[in-house]
Amino acid sequence: MKKILALLMICSLILMTGCGGGEEKKVSDDAGKTKLGMITRLNASEENFGEFMKKIEDTLDVKISSHVPVFFDNLSQMQMALQTKQIDEISTYRSVARYIIAKDPRFQVLKDHSLEFIDSFCFALRDDETELRDSLNKVIMEMQNDGTLDRLTKEYITDISTENDPPAVELPHFDSAETIKVAVTGDLPPLDFVSAEGKPAGFNTAVLAEIGNRMLKNIELVNIDSGARAVALTSKQVDIVFWAIVPVSEIIPSDSDKPSGVILTDPYYKDKIVHIIYKEDEKK
Repeated sequence: MKKILALLMICSLILMTGCGGGEEKKVSDDAGKTKLGMITRLNASEENFGEFMKKIEDTLDVKISSHVPVFFDNLSQMQMALQTKQIDEISTYRSVARYIIAKDPRFQVLKDHSLEFIDSFCFALRDDETELRDSLNKVIMEMQNDGTLDRLTKEYITDISTENDPPAVELPHFDSAETIKVAVTGDLPPLDFVSAEGKPAGFNTAVLAEIGNRMLKNIELVNIDSGARAVALTSKQVDIVFWAIVPVSEIIPSDSDKPSGVILTDPYYKDKIVHIIYKEDEKK
């Protein structure tokens, strides 16, 4: 049982929707394998997936039903690939799936798959930004303890109308204060959301606004393709990117998914990984 649990945890490590930074990829033609779309990852590639899974099979002496990851630099490309049958499923989060399905009910959550895990959302920073990381952790803890995170989750995720876009959020501005630049992609609505007018909104923006007010810092949101986040962070175009911590077990440390040169804050939100399929015969 421990081997199977460990295997599923490691599968989640690879198949979850993660942070991105890579070039455009071609869809794999592996016959008989499920092509699983996901946002391009910062610390993994499609090419090393097979090698990694082979090592897991050898180490745990088990056989697994393989998914083949197909990376996309944005959500729109990934949805189109699912509609045109270039991929079979999309890996994302339950709140995102709810939003997508409200817009087009031909998208559906796959009810039966073995990779249903809960990820914890946090911020990723360059490893020389320990002071900023510690300040963010202090505010995150305060927001957890005083119920602010629960309130924002209810307002922007749980109770939000899926028929409408997430509301705009006013970001703080303090004259002469330090500005923290945060990359947003719009690829996880209503969490990471960018309106049709190009303005960030939604849950993550609301969290950042609260953080800025408490830290007395200006927050500047920078619209970036998911695939460009790694370069944006390392080149100091931005100070923060959104990150998700994978589930852990006794053999998988909590920082297993963390690339070299990156540090992570404490989590501020959790969500369940789901897979989405597309049914052409369903009418809007």
